[in-house]
This record gives sequence, structure tokens and C-alpha cells, in this order.
Amino acid sequence: MQLFIWFIYVLASLAVASYFRMKLFNGTVAVFCLFVVGSILGIIGEFSWLLFLIAAIPLNIESIRKQYLTTPILNSFRKIMPEMSSTEKDAIDAGTVWWDGELFSGNPNWQTLHNIPQARLTADEQAFLDGPVEEVCKMCDDWEVTHKKADLSPEIWQFLRDHKFFAMIIKKEYGGLAFSAYAQSRVLQKLSSISAVLSTTVGVPNSLGPGELLQHYGTKAQQDHYLPRLATGEEIPCFALTGPEAGSDAGSLPDTGIVCKGQWQGEEVIGLSLTFNKRYITLAPVATVVGLAFKMFDPDGLLGDTKDLGITCALLPRDTAGMEIGNRHFPLNVPFHNGPIRGKDIFVPLDYIIGGAEMAGQGWRMLVECLSVGRVITLPSSSAGGAKSIALATGAYARIRRQFKLPVGKMEGIEEKLGSIGGNAYLMEAVTSFSTKGVDIGEKPSVIGAICKYHLTEKMRQTVAESMDIHGGKGVMLGPNNYLGRAYQGAPIAITVEGANILTRNMMIYGQGAMRCHPYVLDELLAANNQDDDEALEQFDRAVFGHIGFAFSNFFRSIWFSLSGAHLASAPFKDDTARYYRTMQRYSTNLAFLSDVSMAMLGGELKRRERLSARLGDVLSYLYLASCVLKRFDDEGRQATDLPLVHWAMQDSLYKLEVALEELLNNFPSKILGKALKLIIMPFGKSYKRPSDKLEHKIAGILQTPCEARDRLGKGQFLSREPGCLLGDLEQTLENVLAAEPIYNTVCKAAGQYLPFTELNLVAEKGLELGVISEEQAELLRETEKGRLRTINVDDFDPAELIQSVEKPKPKRKPRTVKSA
Repeated sequence: MQLFIWFIYVLASLAVASYFRMKLFNGTVAVFCLFVVGSILGIIGEFSWLLFLIAAIPLNIESIRKQYLTTPILNSFRKIMPEMSSTEKDAIDAGTVWWDGELFSGNPNWQTLHNIPQARLTADEQAFLDGPVEEVCKMCDDWEVTHKKADLSPEIWQFLRDHKFFAMIIKKEYGGLAFSAYAQSRVLQKLSSISAVLSTTVGVPNSLGPGELLQHYGTKAQQDHYLPRLATGEEIPCFALTGPEAGSDAGSLPDTGIVCKGQWQGEEVIGLSLTFNKRYITLAPVATVVGLAFKMFDPDGLLGDTKDLGITCALLPRDTAGMEIGNRHFPLNVPFHNGPIRGKDIFVPLDYIIGGAEMAGQGWRMLVECLSVGRVITLPSSSAGGAKSIALATGAYARIRRQFKLPVGKMEGIEEKLGSIGGNAYLMEAVTSFSTKGVDIGEKPSVIGAICKYHLTEKMRQTVAESMDIHGGKGVMLGPNNYLGRAYQGAPIAITVEGANILTRNMMIYGQGAMRCHPYVLDELLAANNQDDDEALEQFDRAVFGHIGFAFSNFFRSIWFSLSGAHLASAPFKDDTARYYRTMQRYSTNLAFLSDVSMAMLGGELKRRERLSARLGDVLSYLYLASCVLKRFDDEGRQATDLPLVHWAMQDSLYKLEVALEELLNNFPSKILGKALKLIIMPFGKSYKRPSDKLEHKIAGILQTPCEARDRLGKGQFLSREPGCLLGDLEQTLENVLAAEPIYNTVCKAAGQYLPFTELNLVAEKGLELGVISEEQAELLRETEKGRLRTINVDDFDPAELIQSVEKPKPKRKPRTVKSA
């Protein structure tokens, strides 16, 4: 019994020191003090003190610790350390660690989260949204673009050039707009509510491409030549990275640039012989300048001793001799300009390399650094904008459309879908606002960029599919009055580009996150690769013992949070959101603990266990998404009417996080260890369920009724009430239906019968005949009927109108004459 008490006492002493994450010396002093108390109480004896001193002295005397502990560990670590390719090293080095690092810390500082300023537009940015963006949305007829012309009109192209839509990222000194990342996001969200072709056309030049690469890495001559032309739209850029043999695995580029001598403008110069085959290149058919990624080789040593220089980026004018460009792909009936680019043995001078010859081989680093920013903005913003517009449109449609003598939005099956649509739209806007603010304060969040790209494009796909379920035939029948069909067709496009989503989830989010966000792992790897043994030992000693303390802390904190349900964890607010903060602190600790266990057990094998890595990435992702929701709710003044949306987004995220945890532990490589970890992490099973029916009923009500919460949900979307704006017409019809219902009820009561809520023009005449409504009220009923019919009707066509082209008859072949032998 005495031994058991002693064991519990020692364990408790270690647990307390670990829980509060004391430094090694401070923790040793704390345990020493507890041992003194234990001696006074008769619990700690001489043998216990001997064990304590055997452990404490070598750990706290630096020279002994380094010689007998750190050095053997470092030597072993170097033997088992996973090898990293150059592309992996560049990806890990690229970008910065921001709030994702706090989530990986096991103890996120919520005050840090809420001290980050709210994303806001400047006066110039707001004026651009209210002026040129609003105007170009009015000019755009998506049916004309997608079905008849397969392109934006010449007037829209010119408008985009004139108002510098392609220059949002370009500095003012070169004639650009120099907008914030948040402003770019808001522009793309608004454009996406009218046309995916329009938003894509504007988004790509402002994302990864020549403009951004030139500003960061170009020579002064390249910047002075190209950037003013890009700002005015005189030059249209594209960037050629992907090819048939290298999609998501950009490191396997087969495209080459061989250093050689050749003729250029009448002189023999050192340049590059380029051979490349690219596809899926957005804006390629209309681009005037092509950014090209290729592997650069110097077999004859014309530039130095290095033969394989690595991935390099160059700029090629459209009229470069030998370059094949202009053909188009046809991406799922969303015909933004996209096509192949090819070239064989094209000779160009070295000064075509972005940044000049000294940037040879630096292309992959350039790309991943810029991509970490672009992935936060373009696709997530278009997805969020689409989801917001769909949420408003679907809510309006569900309230206007009637079946079985009531609005379909009152049916519980429809409410379930509306709850998901509204909750995800709220979350997606939260993610884009917070993430772009990170870019604006100087972060290059590569891990967060991967999270944003994957989860928001997946949520857009889910949202549009759920909206199609509600719209039924209205969504299926393409035509000028279908505001949903093209979004449904085009949803897979965002899933495949900028790194396929399967790759992003299974390899990138956690693959980079574990290295970049863990407070010690990257330092350990850098120390192990350090060729200076003394420096390496110093760095590794600091990192590895910090790591050991970190692991012990997360082990004890995980046990405590699991047993207590995290009820005693801290939360910055004492309201309905407090439990979410506490739960997230618990799962942040669990993530850090499970990461250490997984890395210790699998080492370099972890990156090849993709499903294990994906589930750990899911935990990090849902912690990030949930953080954005809490940040948005606080930034917008903690509006009580938004709480149903907040609760749905939080509960859905935390439920999915727990599912990922459970699947991770159930499929852990060691079944015994998996069960033990599950006992530590989830001793009582999952804490969260799917959002309730009651909660989704409240969200369905918000989407179907004009109110402040609904206005905040759809803020910034194109909802003009002018003719031709389908979403604006829906909004007006929704308001008319709600205003007409009391008038309709008055007529029914006076008539002594229940009239169908159809042919409201006849109801108007009945009301006037009975003398119970005014002419103004009758006119409202007539207008409501017109809008109601526009909402529920679908387009039909003369068969000939759907035929886009007639195949020309092939010339008849002449019969061959067979000569006799």
C-alpha cells in the first residue's frame, strides 16, 4: 500500500509539472518541493530521493546531459530521420506558421486569436465593389457566356481591362490597384454570384502567375516592362505548370530547358532550348505572356559545375517562335479560357528566366511561396461566394415554391438541407475573412492555404448538390433562368486544380503541418542536418528535451481533459460558445499528443500512411475552421440572431473532428496501442452529435425570411433588383410573397373558402370584387404571381436552337481500283 501511495504521489508530481509546462529546471524544483513535503508526510523515503537525484542531476547539468543523453539520441535520430526530396524541403520552408501553430501547440491562446484585427475594406476597395464590380455583374449574362458564346463578350473584356480587374495584386507604382487579399476575396465572391467564368477570368491573373512572380522575384527590367502592361490589361498572363505526366506531382516535371548556345537577334548567345507539353492552363488561349515551369539542365557546364539546376520559371511572349498556343479545353460546360501549350526545341535567351540567370533552379521555391498565398484567396473565395449566393437563392426558392399546399421549405426534409447550406455558408465566409486577413498582416500560411483550398471547395460541392436536391427540375433544366446548373456542373473543377483534393487532404495538410506547425520537429530535423557538430548538438539538445517535455505535458493534459470533459479548461467568454473553446483546447492537446505518438512509432513511414496522415490533418483542419467561426462571431458583435448558424458550424466541425479521431484510433497500425490511445483520448466515446433537427429548423427559418442574420449571411453578393439579375428577382419575389400572404388570407376569409396560392391575379380580382383589398394590394398580388411563375418555371427551346454546330459531310472516297495479276 505504501508503495502504491508513493507511486501515485510521484506520478502526480510529474503530472502537475507537465500539465503547467514548466521548464526543465523549474519543473525539477517543483518536484523537489513536492518531495520535501512528501518526506515530511512520511510518503517519500531515501530510495525515492536517490531515484530523483539520479534523474535530476544528469538532466539539469548541461555537459552531462549532452554527452550521455543528447549525443546518443542525435546519432540514432540521424539514422532513422526520413529523407526529404528537394521539393519537400522547399514546400516545408515556404510560407509562415500563424494561427495553425497555436492549434498545434496543445494550448491555443484565444486572446491571440481575438486580438487579430477584423478584416475590413478601405474606402477605395469598397468603392471598387460598389462601382466597377457591380457594373460588370450587370453586364454579364451567364447563359450568353456559357451556352452561346463560350466566352465573355468583347465589351466585358474591355471593361475588365479599363478598370484594372487584372491588376488587383499589382503595386500602384506600376499602375495597379494594390488591393488587400481581403478585398480580392470580396471581389471574387461577388463575381462568382453571377458567373464562374467571370470570377475565374479575374481570379487567375491575380493569383499564382507572372504578375505575382515578377513582383517578388523579377529583375528590374522585367518588372518595368511587364507590370505596367499587366496592370492595363495590355498583357494577359497565364502560368504553365501542369502537364500530362506531372499533375499534382509537380516535382516530376518532364519539361526541360537545356542550357546551350544559339542565335538570338543576329548574335550567338547562351540561352535555353525549351521542350514542354502543358495542359489545363487557364487563360492560355488568350494569354499574351506565358509563365513556364521546367527543369533546367546545363550538360556542357556553360554556367558552372552544376548539371541539374532544378525547376526554373521563365516568361515567354505569345509570339515566341515554335510555341503552340490557342487551342481550348472545354471544362464541364463552364467555358473559361483553358487550354494546352506546347513547344519543342524553342530557343530563348537566359534573361527570359524570371529574376534572370541567378534565379535558375529557384522555380519550385518561388512557386510554393506564392501558392501559399494564392490558395488562401482564389478558389476559397469563389467557393464561399458561390455558397452564400446559393444559400440566399435556395432559401428564397424554398419559401416561394409550394407543394402539398405549403411552402416546400416547411418540410423537414428540406429543412435538413437548408440547415447544412446555411451553416456551411456562414463557416465559409468566416474562413475566407480570417485567412485573407492573415495574408494582409504579412503571413504566408501554406498549411492554412491547403486547409482553405480543400475544405471550402469540398463544402461548395456539398452545398450545390444539396441545393439541387431542393430545386429538383428547376436546377436540372439549363437555360437563361437557371442560376444553379452551371455551378453544379463546374463544382468538380475546383476539386481538381491547384493540387487535387485527394492529394491535398492525404499528403499536404498534415504532411506540411506536422513539420511546420509542431514547435520542435522542424528544429530537430534542421539540427540533424547541420554539418557543424557542435552547433547541431546545441540545437538538438534544446529541441529534443523541449519535445520530450511537450510530449509529457500533452499526455497528462489529454488524460485530464478526457476525464473532466474539459469542463475546467479556460474560455474567453462565459456564454453559449464557452464549451466550444474548452473542447477545442482539449482536441488541440490530443492532436499534439497523437502527432508525437505517430511520428515516434512510424518515423518516415508516416508520410506514406496517407489515410493516417489525412485523419490527423482533419483534426487540424476542423480546429482551424471552428476557430474561424468563433472569430467571425466575435468580430461581428456576437449577434444572438446568428447563434443558430454558429452552433451548426461548430457542432458539425467538432462532430467531424471526433469522427476523424475515432477512425484514426480504430485504424492505428498497432491495434493494442490504438485501443490504449482511445482509452486516453476518448474514454467515454464521442462528445458531439450531428446538428439537431431543431437547430436546422431555425436556420431554415433564417434563410426563408428577410432578416439581419440573413443579410449578414449574404453580404456583398450581387443582388441587384434590375431586370436580368436572377438572384435579385428571387429576393424581390420572396419579399412580395411574404407581403402578399396576409392579403391573400384576407381574401380567403372574406370569400369563405381556402383558395390555392396560385393564380394570384385571380385572387386579386376576387378581393376587389368583395371590396376587402385596395387596388395597390391587388397589384401586389399580380406582381407576386408573375414573380412566382418566373421562379417555378423552367426554360424550353426550339430543337434547332440547341444544335451548336452541324458536322460537315466528309468527302466521299473514290473506290480503289484493284489491278489483276
